[in-house]
Amino acid sequence: MFRLRMIVVATSIALAACSQGSNEAGKSAPAPASTAPAKPGSAAAPVADANAANPFFAASTLPFQAPPFDKIKDGDYQPAIEKGMQEQLAEWQKIADNPEAPSFENTYVALEKSGALLSRVMAVFNGVTAANTNDALQKVQEEEAPKQAAHDDAKYLDGKLFARIQKVYDERATLKLDPESLRLVEVTYRNFVQHGAKLSDADKTKLKALNQQESTLEAQFNNKLLAAAKDGALVIDDKAKLDGLSDEDIAAAAQAAKDRKLDGKWVITLQNTTQQPALQSLKDRATRKALYEASWNRAERGNADDTRDIIEQLAQIRAQEAKLLGFPNYAAWTLQDQMAKTPEAVMGFMGKLAPAAVARAKQEAADIQAQIDKDQKALNQPTFKLEPWDWQYYAEQVRKAKYDLDESQIKPYFELDNVLQNGVFYAANQLYGLTFKERHDIPVYNPDVRVFEVFDKDGKSLALFYCDYFKRDNKNGGAWMDNFVQQSKLLGTKPVIYNVANFTKPAAGQPALLSFDDVVTMFHEFGHGLHGLFADGQYPSLSGTQTARDFVEFPSQFNEHWATNAKVFANYAKNYKTGEPMPQALVDKMKKAGTFNKGYDMTELVAAAMLDMNWHMLGADASKQDADTFEAAALKKDGVDLSYVPPRYRSSYFLHIWSNGYSAGYYAYLWTQMLADDAFEWFKGHGELTRENGDRFRGMVLSRGNSEELARMYKDWRGQDPSIEPMLIDRGLKDAPKK
Repeated sequence: MFRLRMIVVATSIALAACSQGSNEAGKSAPAPASTAPAKPGSAAAPVADANAANPFFAASTLPFQAPPFDKIKDGDYQPAIEKGMQEQLAEWQKIADNPEAPSFENTYVALEKSGALLSRVMAVFNGVTAANTNDALQKVQEEEAPKQAAHDDAKYLDGKLFARIQKVYDERATLKLDPESLRLVEVTYRNFVQHGAKLSDADKTKLKALNQQESTLEAQFNNKLLAAAKDGALVIDDKAKLDGLSDEDIAAAAQAAKDRKLDGKWVITLQNTTQQPALQSLKDRATRKALYEASWNRAERGNADDTRDIIEQLAQIRAQEAKLLGFPNYAAWTLQDQMAKTPEAVMGFMGKLAPAAVARAKQEAADIQAQIDKDQKALNQPTFKLEPWDWQYYAEQVRKAKYDLDESQIKPYFELDNVLQNGVFYAANQLYGLTFKERHDIPVYNPDVRVFEVFDKDGKSLALFYCDYFKRDNKNGGAWMDNFVQQSKLLGTKPVIYNVANFTKPAAGQPALLSFDDVVTMFHEFGHGLHGLFADGQYPSLSGTQTARDFVEFPSQFNEHWATNAKVFANYAKNYKTGEPMPQALVDKMKKAGTFNKGYDMTELVAAAMLDMNWHMLGADASKQDADTFEAAALKKDGVDLSYVPPRYRSSYFLHIWSNGYSAGYYAYLWTQMLADDAFEWFKGHGELTRENGDRFRGMVLSRGNSEELARMYKDWRGQDPSIEPMLIDRGLKDAPKK
């Protein structure tokens, strides 16, 4: 997923993204750039000059200006954030007070250049607080969130500054700007208007207060949810209850318990999604139920981790913001600059998917219930009704019966490093000519993190790529991509990209074996990475992944397709012990089972996306909602309330929409599945994995960022508007036409 940063700052900062491939719809959880409007406000309080030794006060001298993690201390962030806001505020004031007539250079370009210190520190702070946080950093996060909302308001709600923005915008047709510069004028102007620049002074004051309340609650939600996931982990005191898990998974659970000083026990940590990977293998039904309920109720236990009051407040505040800005609801406001444009278009799109997904899920449920009945009869035990905690386990039994395939057969062929080097990197080499060299001299924020230098097809150094794949208690759930350094020709910077995931960390000496969903997640997140690595823009606010949410997930979901390309798959799907490739018979079984369980997968995703839209289509006159009552009613209204298919995220732990910038935007994973599957149809018709195809896609899409209107960009590359047909076929919701 592309991670929209939790605290949005200057224009020059990249809002970010998380993976949703086949997992989070790739399984992601984190956010994009010009997607969720940043929050505007008053100036930060002046701060005294901090110690000059603060590593953020000057650009890093490391390659690509990579963060000097060996020098950064927790205490460095807050002084740098405060000083960064102070400096940028002065820069904005200078632009607003400029006695010269407004011009593109002295207004728009000057804004792009502002906030160097703030951009530098926030890029690192956002990355570390998402992946390697602690109590001290969480405290800073909560303290700075309302200040930064106020800081953004100081830009967007400054009447003098907006007058200059307006003047240049009105004259744009006569300025002879190049296309990218013209796009900057249009996008920047729209952002100002969208953030309240045209409001009355009284309404600006109201908006500032709402923005600060919202940002404070978002930071609180994020920190409560992190604690809820940690505290909600299932503790097992009898190894027999783990029957069905692999030796590697049991060892990992023992290590997780040891890390928590629970020797002699086992801990199954929670992923951000409703369903948990271990549910596929656990034989004991009571343990499955306990794990499912630990996940489902993690943020609804009535304790300090409970998030429901926060999300109920957030829904009200966002509706009030939208009303102030002249919109019937928050979804209508935030969708203005997306490809979908309106809530009605989004719900209409999902309305085409929901019936087919639900019908397919019901068919799958019948197969699973039959398997339960068969198994119980063989054990001479009474049968039982399919419940959510049964689905993954018995779906696996159905898969074994239908396709003679189970997860334990394939995981030995997906060792993490081999998938990375000979799968993800190999596909990038074949398509785009990239090569990768691991760097051990670049400091990192955690020992699990690895760093690679990326070289272009001509051998020139292009970027740095960090990867942080293992789950930790101090890491947000899901998977995502973002930048430590944003590419910009104007600023003379090259990209420093990172991918984060939450794969189970193996016990010492054991291999990191992945499920195929995990493999797809790696390809997904690296697709975001390519979007950032290939950025070739002049202006930071239009560069790389700084696009609409319902476009930013397109390159990532498109990149998932190379996980199953025959040439790529054969290069990485090798037994970690013997090095032997996966037998063709097993490959054929995987292909045959390719659309297995797709009704479930699509239904849980559509349910979550519709739930998001329902929350953000509430009007300002709506009363404060009870989270559980509202959720149940919304799912029933939209016809996605299957008892055995819960939404991928429950409202109370829906990180994407309450803290990661995907509010009224979770549908983007479905929308961009349509784009990705349609795009792959073009590749299939032109020879698939070729350098020519890759170079064309890079030149016309991946390098372009938000430098032109996105629907036109897609059509210019594809030659036509996207069709939903390939998506329906690829996701198993419609039969492929007979040849």
